[in-house]
Amino acid sequence: MGTITLVSGGLDSTVMSVLTKHENITQYPLFINYGQRAADREWAACVSRHEAYGLPPPNKMNLSDFGRLIRSGLTDPGLDIYSEAFLPNRNLLFLLSGTAFAFQKNVNVVTIGLLHDKTHLFPDQTGEFLARAEEFLSFSLGRKIRVLAPLKEFFKVDVIRLAEKLGIKDTYSCHSGDERPCGRCISCRESIDAANQKEN
Repeated sequence: MGTITLVSGGLDSTVMSVLTKHENITQYPLFINYGQRAADREWAACVSRHEAYGLPPPNKMNLSDFGRLIRSGLTDPGLDIYSEAFLPNRNLLFLLSGTAFAFQKNVNVVTIGLLHDKTHLFPDQTGEFLARAEEFLSFSLGRKIRVLAPLKEFFKVDVIRLAEKLGIKDTYSCHSGDERPCGRCISCRESIDAANQKEN
């Protein structure tokens, strides 16, 4: 059994990839540059974390023109990184790319690092979205493809605790692309809230 792991250099996808390794599942990591502000730092973190944890080197797909045309706070510094963060069809773009790569690699599974439905802010972060995407992408490919989210029952605080247990650190999850986390983007706020929960 093999899988395409959709990776970003962030905490969730790194934990997902390490868990996949522990299950002895062959993985083909795929990093997608969709024009995000943080692309360079995400890629650097992705490469270094994969090397550090004995994961396969990530493959990189350049779709940066998507973010140049489809603007959001994730792709355009002129937009607010928090209130204008929604990037239409971002996760569908990931799954479309991942399943095409799966077809090339002759594997039938793509894994994505989405968390519990109760944490979702956008419609493409839910279990229902994943199920519908799996059906559509299977039809598009002409064969069954599975879309899995191994962390779907986890909240961020659970991921942080698991990362500590696994010894995972030095990932990069801020949407700003700055050296230091901005503290304002959705990813930073999620991590800050989870860290506070962990302490209580």
